[in-house]
Amino acid sequence: MSYLKNYLNKIVERGNTGLAESISATAEDVGNNYLKKFSFMSHEIGLLFGNVQSGKTGQMFGIMCKATDLGFPVFVLLTTDNVVLQQQTLDRVKSDLDGYCICGENDARLFAENNLILPTIVVLKKNARILKLWANIFNSTGFMRGNPLFIVDDEADAASLNTLVNKNRQSSINKYLGSIRDGASSSLYLQVTGTPQAILLQTVGSGWHPLFTHYFKPGKGYLGGDFFFPKSRKAECVTYLDTLDHAERNVVIRHLLVSAQILASGGPVSNCLIHPSVRQATHQRFADSIISELNWCKDNLNGEFSDKLKKQYALLSPSKTEKLPFKQLFEYIANHLLNDESKVIVMNGKSDVDSDEYSFGCNFVIGGNTLGRGVTFPSLQTIYYTRTSKKPQADTMWQHSRMFGYDRDPGMMMIYIDERLYKLFADINATNNSIISQVEQGLDDVKVYYPDGLNPTRKNVLDTDHVTAISGGTNYYPFHPDNDTIDQISDLLSPFSENEPYYQVSLRLMKKILSHVITDTDFKLSSFQAILDTMLAEAPTAQGILIVRRNRDIAQGTGALLSPNDWQLGGSFPRKVVLTMYQVTGTKGWGGRQLWVPNIKLPQGAVYYDVIED
Repeated sequence: MSYLKNYLNKIVERGNTGLAESISATAEDVGNNYLKKFSFMSHEIGLLFGNVQSGKTGQMFGIMCKATDLGFPVFVLLTTDNVVLQQQTLDRVKSDLDGYCICGENDARLFAENNLILPTIVVLKKNARILKLWANIFNSTGFMRGNPLFIVDDEADAASLNTLVNKNRQSSINKYLGSIRDGASSSLYLQVTGTPQAILLQTVGSGWHPLFTHYFKPGKGYLGGDFFFPKSRKAECVTYLDTLDHAERNVVIRHLLVSAQILASGGPVSNCLIHPSVRQATHQRFADSIISELNWCKDNLNGEFSDKLKKQYALLSPSKTEKLPFKQLFEYIANHLLNDESKVIVMNGKSDVDSDEYSFGCNFVIGGNTLGRGVTFPSLQTIYYTRTSKKPQADTMWQHSRMFGYDRDPGMMMIYIDERLYKLFADINATNNSIISQVEQGLDDVKVYYPDGLNPTRKNVLDTDHVTAISGGTNYYPFHPDNDTIDQISDLLSPFSENEPYYQVSLRLMKKILSHVITDTDFKLSSFQAILDTMLAEAPTAQGILIVRRNRDIAQGTGALLSPNDWQLGGSFPRKVVLTMYQVTGTKGWGGRQLWVPNIKLPQGAVYYDVIED
């Protein structure tokens, strides 16, 4: 029996042929490239990377089925430390995957009695107590001493990494995950996430840096980063808050109209998400404001409300349903308001909200951290995002992109957001696309970069002794350089005269030049080369600025390698990589050799992150 074929057939029977094709492609790619090559004698770690809310659960299940077909008998499926989410995942496993012994966290007896007769899936929360318990269960049964273990860690960047890495200690969850993994004779640990920044910045020595990374493309109809945050322009579905007099009123009117179009056309639900802050008091203030605006709409039905609704109606262009006449939508909204049918839902640590509450009707959902990772809102059409942070984190912000998904109508989407926040999201999307390009092109050393002031992830999971930040706009040069062969660099630079101010050249040529430079650790040569690879992955014909100067009588160890003129010249290209090559006379140190000394400046305004291994 083929477990993968059975699972794909079930997906097809539900009418999701496109999804089945996508899952099949991912499972076969991972199976052929990695699972078939697994030695069954080692502990290996990989990363499955997909866009936020692009259907990674189905991809995970497909890979697990393929792994079963290839001889893996035991799977641990990890969820975040959320009781509801763990139960939902367990239920979905039971519904979607046939032929397995499926265990929840309280099914130790079932696990033991099955005795690996059926391949087994254990669904666990990332909770220290639960992980410690199952580490003991795996050890006491002895099953894993002679069998490989396949661990699938959903949202692997969220709680699995060592949060005490800079205190020379190991956090509890990280420790017990290691115990489960290392207790097996061999293992394959598959990290799964839509925000891999923290994972990519782990050291190999930590044991949590992926040895391979696989990206799966979203299916047809997915609305993601490029739709909402396109390069070099504002998306049509975005309204900047500083252009509005009454932001909440505009949000309410717009969402009432969109909801009327969806519900009157036979749709079950239309959701509006309001994400203002982490503070619970702020959530309640916004809830009160939304209720007040709904009452204003009801009190001004045939006056100002009708006029504002007409303006929004002119902007509405549904693509999944036929646009209904204004009169019909107005009557629908009027009845809706008079009957108080809109739900205003506060969703935070104070209030337990079941997903059924926002699965039908017109809803305004308000909250903070609970609106992020792992939560899906069906037919989310309106977003009001004002959350700010003094030290924003790219992965956290990207997890707030609940507007991403498959069941949205692109012609009725609207995001209300501050211009600065919108540009931050656009920057995160640019880096996300860069990561995808690097993975698709098979780069082993994937790099991340962000604008100055935007951190890639939380600092407590990054080893400060090994993760370095290289600032764009800063000139870097080695204090103790050498050349493997001066002649080869001279040959590469022979077409370029020192009498010309500068030349525009391919970044590939810059890489070739730098390959002949030998430096100490003071100049992160491998990092600069990897960053150039990153830029080339995004744009294969990417260009930079080359400045060549010969016969420079500069003393070794000088505080300023560049002349004032060349410093100023390089600074006049803020958006380009600038490589300045000085050939020194060698009379003032340098071992008397006419060495070529590099100076490199990366594009201004960005910080490039790199992991330095011991």
